[in-house]
Amino acid sequence: MIDLSGLDIAIIALLFIIILGVGFYVGKSAGKNTTQYFLSGRSMPWWLLGLSMVATTFSTDTPNLVTDIVRTNGVSGNWVWWAFLVTGLLTVFVYAKLWRKSEVKTDIEFYELRYGGAPARFLRGFRAIYLGIVFNVLAMAGVTLAAIKIGEVMLGLDPVTTVVVAGVITVLFSAIGGFKGVVYTDFILFFVAMAGAFGAAYYIVGMPEIGGLEALITHDNVKDKINILPDFNNTEMLITLLIIPLAVQWWSSWYPGSEPGGGGYVAQRMLAAKDENHAIGATFFYNIMHYALRPWPWILVALASLIVFPDLASIQEAFPNISEDKLGQDLAYSAMLTMLPSGLLGLVLASLSAAYMSTISTHLNWGASYVVNDVYAQQIKPEATEKELVAVGRITTVILMVVSAGIALALTNALQLFNIILMFGAGTGLIFILRWFWWRINAWTEISAMLASGIISILIEFTSLGETLFGTSGMMPGYAKFPFVVFTSTLIWLVVTYLTKPETKETLYAFYKKTQPGGPGWKGIVTAANQEGVTIVQHTEAWSVPMGIVAMLLGCILIYGTLFTTGYFIYGQLTNALIGLSFCFTSGALLIAVWKKIKGKVL
Repeated sequence: MIDLSGLDIAIIALLFIIILGVGFYVGKSAGKNTTQYFLSGRSMPWWLLGLSMVATTFSTDTPNLVTDIVRTNGVSGNWVWWAFLVTGLLTVFVYAKLWRKSEVKTDIEFYELRYGGAPARFLRGFRAIYLGIVFNVLAMAGVTLAAIKIGEVMLGLDPVTTVVVAGVITVLFSAIGGFKGVVYTDFILFFVAMAGAFGAAYYIVGMPEIGGLEALITHDNVKDKINILPDFNNTEMLITLLIIPLAVQWWSSWYPGSEPGGGGYVAQRMLAAKDENHAIGATFFYNIMHYALRPWPWILVALASLIVFPDLASIQEAFPNISEDKLGQDLAYSAMLTMLPSGLLGLVLASLSAAYMSTISTHLNWGASYVVNDVYAQQIKPEATEKELVAVGRITTVILMVVSAGIALALTNALQLFNIILMFGAGTGLIFILRWFWWRINAWTEISAMLASGIISILIEFTSLGETLFGTSGMMPGYAKFPFVVFTSTLIWLVVTYLTKPETKETLYAFYKKTQPGGPGWKGIVTAANQEGVTIVQHTEAWSVPMGIVAMLLGCILIYGTLFTTGYFIYGQLTNALIGLSFCFTSGALLIAVWKKIKGKVL
């Protein structure tokens, strides 16, 4: 526990006042109708939406998660989430324009645009509850758990006090200000969060206990943890940390903020953009910041923590009041922050508060948008007025916060929740990629995939089946668990797809005419429409997806190159850094040329 100075308290209080002020200021216009409340009238520029995405994913649990990963598996362990860059850039260069063309209010509304009849209505309602409430609440619980740990370690607060204080302020500006309030406050919270993260890393690395960068990376506790790629001689670690994430995970699994084909709060921001080009620009800016630059301050603090707190026993000794059920490797990040001086400490605590509020406010508004647009307005009271729908959205916001806070009190660590959510989405990701470009995907495809991945994951994680298949004496090694769920779920939904009727021609014609996806997967439908004299093709340009995939690959080289280059400069490996820099410049120049062609095709 630390004592805050008057300066620290003033910095934190000022942030809270500004955030609440913004929420109340935009509240009047945000409450006019649901389009304003959840999408801000579809008028947002790319840079504001991009900053909002970065701020949203800059949550209190993210530095804790990164710290847990680094202390457990080294820097290379981060490939478990770095691999999602591939699907992120696929969203940028292929799916962003399609989402914006769809003009739906939520990505769940998409189901009744793409599919038809009772299965589509069921899927829309069920997914709204499944994602907007169940998964959303779990994600928020992970963020709140991190806030609880920060409160315990740094301020000596009990979990309930932390939840009440943090939750009340966040709910107030989220419920009142709606999406516009979330995005405007994200603009402020982004800079506060970045300043706190970089300031903390700079100070901690320079502390006498650490002795600077060179002393840090050569320390016996650290030198085996700094490799950006896993040890190629360790087959199990190579498969678990690199091969599975890059070969299977990015396209096969649904995870909040990294959905294959876009979705969730990323889709919400694309739908709120001024036009298709602004949607593309926002998501590309987000991916650069999220993967290339932002991880390194957290990684440095995590590495430094291995010197000061080499194991859990040392953390427990330093903070004896920490409850046993909250003790984990992720606690080391908060423990290191207690060493910051007055002023910087206030800024960092403000930045962590900013990260918490930004993430939770987005999840609250996003989850409420599902409940309002896809459950209440569709399933419960279709005749509801806009004023009533906004009121339901505000009430839902409060309920989601209360439920997620209750779950957070029962959790132990962020990595635990990350793995659970990842497993439950395994096998569904490929559908989200294909449903835009293969006419044969139907509502039953998605229903069967969702149920299969969920049931199989439960059986493996919580029954003896998992021990039988993947235990120490199981039939398969432990790292085969995720691919097994992906393969089994995919096989099930493919069989169901071919055993069930396709969507009607009228539904498929309407979807194609609205979004213009193109490609060989729609050739039969386009031919059938032409034969019937129905015009569904609105332009005759070449299919833009191949060019989008080229841009995705170049973008991956650019962003991964930036990630590696930054790391090599930090490690003092100048030759490797310069090689990485040359890759960045080359791929960047090529990407600009490709981008100009893509930009011209989406006007």
